Amino acid sequence: MSTEIQINSPKRLRHLKLIGLVALLVAAGVVAAGVTSRVHAKQELTTWSAQQAIPTVVAYPPKPDTEGQSLVLPGRLSAFVNAPIYARVPGYLHAWYADIGTHVKAGQLLGVIDTPDLDQQLQQARADLQNSVANEKLAASTAARWTRMLQQDSVSQQDSDEKTSDLVAKQATVAAAEANVRRLEALESFKRITAPFDGVVTARTTDIGALINAGGGNGPELFSVSDARQLRVYVSVPQDEAAAIQPGMNATLTVPERPGVRFNAKLVDTDDAITPSSGTLLVQLQVDNHDGVLIPGEYTEVHFDLPTNAHALSIPASSLIFRQSGLQVAVVGHDNRAELKPVSIATDLGTHVEIASGLNATDRVIDNPPDSLTSGDEVRLQGSATNPADTALAERRAAENSHG
Repeated sequence: MSTEIQINSPKRLRHLKLIGLVALLVAAGVVAAGVTSRVHAKQELTTWSAQQAIPTVVAYPPKPDTEGQSLVLPGRLSAFVNAPIYARVPGYLHAWYADIGTHVKAGQLLGVIDTPDLDQQLQQARADLQNSVANEKLAASTAARWTRMLQQDSVSQQDSDEKTSDLVAKQATVAAAEANVRRLEALESFKRITAPFDGVVTARTTDIGALINAGGGNGPELFSVSDARQLRVYVSVPQDEAAAIQPGMNATLTVPERPGVRFNAKLVDTDDAITPSSGTLLVQLQVDNHDGVLIPGEYTEVHFDLPTNAHALSIPASSLIFRQSGLQVAVVGHDNRAELKPVSIATDLGTHVEIASGLNATDRVIDNPPDSLTSGDEVRLQGSATNPADTALAERRAAENSHG
């Protein structure tokens, strides 16, 4: 019995070894398959991650703004002619004949001033003139008499010359007295306060019996007359738009109390100087107001239609990149690689901007570029999208129309 067991034991050992070897091979195959699967999965994950890291962007060509742009600025209406009327002579107001809102004609009487002091001065001047005339007549007859006596050798040449010189002096005194009378008569004419032109009385700051002081600008005016048939409009234009403003341009006005109504105006002139404190150019426009709809002094919005710039390209403001190196725009270059281009803005219109330099009409501008985008990064273009430049322009024009 023991002999059989010893004989069969080597065979069983070999069988067990074979089974172990097979199990080892199977385990090695399972491990190899698992490693291969993980390596493949990792490669796929790496490839997928790399694909997902490529940003998907919308690119569009910059669009020239062929319809131009509208520049809207605040302005102030002013009467074409406005004259504050002051007293030229002192006295007391005797009466007034025109109150605020009265339409007056040139030369129409507005008020009368009582001037007792001036009246007495005029009477004295006229009396002095009469005295001077009487002395001048006496000197003339005396000079003529002494001239005849000189011809008869009855008087000396010296005495005759003295009488002649006295006549000349008396004639000069008469001329001075006449000038003084005319001066006082001219002042007397200022007792009557008249309208300097056709217009409307916009102020009356005096009343009957009020003490009137002579002089202009030292106190409140007695009356104020304005001619509002034509109005001036003053607008301060920013320096970056000053080059586009030229005399003869047409503009339109809107006022808050008449929504939807536009008034035509014409640019008359500019002051040809930039104000240092505000950096603006003062512009003067003229608007017809014969119907009296517009009121001097009120606020208005002035709409300028600026000429188009053939070299300016319009893009949405969302395409701009603000970094330490300056203002940039991302475009799609060769092999769908991003390229950052430095640009300069010609006009900032809020939702979109006009680029003065740095872009070409054939560039493909990326809208809303990622913050991490750099030159050379690969990008994926979106299949179909609306041109953001067209959308921005449409929104801007719709906003202007609703605003106007």
